[in-house]
Amino acid sequence: MGLNTASIQTFATGFSGRIVTPVDPDYETARRVWNVMIDRRPALILQPRNAADVQAAVRFSLEQRLPLAIRGGAHGVAGMGTCDDGLVIDCSLMKTISVDVASRTAHAEPGVKWVEFDAATQAHGLATTGGTVGDTGIAGLTLGGGFGWLEGAFGLTVDNLIAADVVLADGRLVRASDDENADLLWALKGGGGNFGVVTSFEYRLHPLGPMIAGGLAVHPYSAAREVLAFFGDFMATAPDPLTVGAALATGPDGHKACILACAYAGTTDEGLKAVQPLKAFGSPVMDMIGPIPYVGQQGLLEQAAPPGYRNYWKAEFIHALTPGFIDTWVDAFSTVASPMSFQLLFPIHGAAARVAPEATAFPLRGGMHVGIYGAWKPGEADEPNLAWVRSTWQRIKPFASGGVYVNEIGSDEGQDRARQAFGINYARLASVKARYDPTNVFRLNANIEPAAAG
Repeated sequence: MGLNTASIQTFATGFSGRIVTPVDPDYETARRVWNVMIDRRPALILQPRNAADVQAAVRFSLEQRLPLAIRGGAHGVAGMGTCDDGLVIDCSLMKTISVDVASRTAHAEPGVKWVEFDAATQAHGLATTGGTVGDTGIAGLTLGGGFGWLEGAFGLTVDNLIAADVVLADGRLVRASDDENADLLWALKGGGGNFGVVTSFEYRLHPLGPMIAGGLAVHPYSAAREVLAFFGDFMATAPDPLTVGAALATGPDGHKACILACAYAGTTDEGLKAVQPLKAFGSPVMDMIGPIPYVGQQGLLEQAAPPGYRNYWKAEFIHALTPGFIDTWVDAFSTVASPMSFQLLFPIHGAAARVAPEATAFPLRGGMHVGIYGAWKPGEADEPNLAWVRSTWQRIKPFASGGVYVNEIGSDEGQDRARQAFGINYARLASVKARYDPTNVFRLNANIEPAAAG
């Protein structure tokens, strides 16, 4: 069945959102995603305004037999929120946020970004674990797992997901909670976009802010080995509320640096005591650790992942920062091809690490996330940057403990990597997939294939 003007016009009579076709003047803008390496041309882009629109869009994709891609904040490096010659459901117009102060919960639609969510919840002195870059959409980060500055005290984002409204592959709208479709809620907590289109997320909130202790300390690259060894030792005994990440990056002055960024999910006074060892260590060229608004903390790494760049990433997990890993990690950054590229170490610790691997679909409940982020300007050569990321990845793979953060699986990585991401939970996820999406309508993602019948 072909997609034609008449079918679109018929569909439009019952759709309250925006419809963008390849002949529309804003099509070029509408089809673009955050990673400009991804250059796809969907046959149709639908921007729903509510759950009923999402239902209509899913049903229309089935009627027209079109591949279906779902876009939230569009921040995914693999570009899975778009496709060639298919239908894109772009949720960017769905931005309602409501905060219930009495119950300490929030409802948010899938077009919301973390900077918007944090502003709404911080107006009431509340927060939940969100991403480390405010421009990231809540939907993709939540469905993939979601580690961030508050994880040590409050767990991952998925650990704070109470319920969700979901449009399934057949167009039905269902509730996923502990009382309704509990297996679906479990799968949404880290299983990615495999099970439907979430039209509303309900989160648990925690008292926090508006001021916390946090910020970053910048050390010279020449001291990186010592700084990272200290970082590993420090995190082994760090209090739950204190989360610290370590990055190798190039500063605005063009010099390479080793950066420790931290946040304390508690009172400012307690936090200022907890961060003292970070402030006292070494000879940082810049120390910006101190009282900071939580919304400012969430914006600290904003310039590390701006829109409009070409991006290529690889990721792994490691058990610990061994001397051999540190040497390899630091040496790899010496040949970085772009000043926009960086390497990040982020621990899964505290409350996030005490959740059983099978309690949510996200199984990676310990160790340290290792991210290799290649980013460069359009017009610059791809190959040196791709080669640096791939080379660094190959060099650190002998230290890997298995598993990968599903949100950082690249577009050139296959089914085996999806299985690594979901680990011990893959078989159960495949069974849930068979129940809610037996024909694999939602397959443009780190895909979980439906379990075979019987």
